[in-house]
Amino acid sequence: MLFPATIYFLRSSGRATDFPSSHTPRRFLKSISPIGLRSASIERESLLSSETLRTSHTKYDSGDQSYPSCNILVFSMRLTQLRQADLNLLIVFTALAEERNVSRAAKRLLLSQPAVTRALQRLRDAFSDDLLVRVSGNYELTPKGIQLLAELDLALPRLDRLLAGHHFNPAEETAQFHVVGTDYAAQVIGVPLARRMVAAGPHLSVDLTPLNDESFEAMERARVDVILHADDGRIPHHFAREVLFREQFVCVVAKGAFPSSRLTLAQYLAAPHVGVGVFGGSQTIPDQRLSAAGHRRYCPIRVSHFNVAMTAVAGTTLIATIPKRLACSVPHDPQLSILSPPKLLGTFHYVMIWHSRLEHDAAHQWLRQEIRAACDAYQS
Repeated sequence: MLFPATIYFLRSSGRATDFPSSHTPRRFLKSISPIGLRSASIERESLLSSETLRTSHTKYDSGDQSYPSCNILVFSMRLTQLRQADLNLLIVFTALAEERNVSRAAKRLLLSQPAVTRALQRLRDAFSDDLLVRVSGNYELTPKGIQLLAELDLALPRLDRLLAGHHFNPAEETAQFHVVGTDYAAQVIGVPLARRMVAAGPHLSVDLTPLNDESFEAMERARVDVILHADDGRIPHHFAREVLFREQFVCVVAKGAFPSSRLTLAQYLAAPHVGVGVFGGSQTIPDQRLSAAGHRRYCPIRVSHFNVAMTAVAGTTLIATIPKRLACSVPHDPQLSILSPPKLLGTFHYVMIWHSRLEHDAAHQWLRQEIRAACDAYQS
């Protein structure tokens, strides 16, 4: 779950006071975020003390016992458990569950470590469960903690949407998005996307960072907004995805290395290759297609960037198997030729991937539309 630069906490006063978050990468939004709970008031360091987290109490005719009340969603205050709950603690729990470390959670919430530790103890008391237990210096969720986090992934964004609505105005908002992909994604989608961001609003920015083995885990921990990647069968099933376009491969080779404009399967298998992969020990799409047909290519060189692979083949007999859009977007190099690959390699889908909890977030919906438009602009 993405915590924005402005984090709002719930208290009974009904006032709203915000403070900036220093944890990055996060989206910086003025008025809307997945958990931008606005009916709030907050005191910085003392926020989680017993005094500042104490909600107002109201006497009822049934006796002298007083029950905490909260201005938000007044119609639902008939529920006893909700009347007695401190909703601020749920935000603290989410930060702890995602960071698995008190220091990082405290930094993210701009609180002291003792304050976060006290909040964790209150959470444990409220749920009659440890929720997080220390393992090798970090925290791991208990089964009940896992269940609570899953519920909050759905509940907090829905609550925020009730309060904030569905509007995102890029001309007025301050937002920072984190998009992950290969150098192919950065060149083909990232460049036009960045240009659109600059034109859309003066306070919008996008971080384009390389795809790696930890990218999907980073998305799970809400540190990534969108991953751009080929649909190679390794995308976790619980993430949402959308096909942006269909892509095909070309073979980049040294000028004059092959006599024809299309490589036969025999020529492809006989030549050495520059393999391109970002996930350690995993087959790339060309390797998957070849393996399914009982073939295997020889890759004496492996790199993590397509542009490096194209540069490496000059003056050699190496073949670099590159997505066509990227190969055709770089300046012409007289030392290289672009050939058609064996038909066995076929085509593949390039997809946009995001966490399903952001499906209805207004800022994220806007980002996804801009990525679609960036792809359309490139193709046109």
